[in-house]
Amino acid sequence: SLGSAYSPLSWPLMRGCEMTVIAWDGNTLAADKRASSGTLIGTTTKIFRIDPTTLCGYTGDSAFGEQMVAWYKAGAHPEAFPPSQRDKDDWARLIVVKQGLDPFEYERTPHPIRNEDTLRAWGSGRDFALAALHLGKTAKEAVELACRLDSACGNGVDTLVFE
Repeated sequence: SLGSAYSPLSWPLMRGCEMTVIAWDGNTLAADKRASSGTLIGTTTKIFRIDPTTLCGYTGDSAFGEQMVAWYKAGAHPEAFPPSQRDKDDWARLIVVKQGLDPFEYERTPHPIRNEDTLRAWGSGRDFALAALHLGKTAKEAVELACRLDSACGNGVDTLVFE
């Protein structure tokens, strides 16, 4: 056994700025599970169910991504927006999908960025995933394809759908 010293939770900072692929096909939110710290590769979860009508996920540094998820779960109050998100180099993108609505995202401010495209993809594997979505593949298939073609993505796929 490698022991707890090799647990991803013990790594100093899971750096993953754009080392992700998340895809939305209008029904399913899918994400790869790769995390990295320097040259180490680990496995993590990047998408979550907030409540029965809200799914979310993040790209970017895991520490900042988890902080953004916690901020959103706590009500997404602008005055409580994580100050680390204002850093020009170290921040995370939070993707939120509300049932019946197009996805929106938060980056460096507490104000959501809205996009009216039904098929969406984010992270370093987004171009591969988006092409797959436009060719009729599901979000899961799109993420699997991106994982084959983008070395920054991998370690399996998580999926979420509305209940």
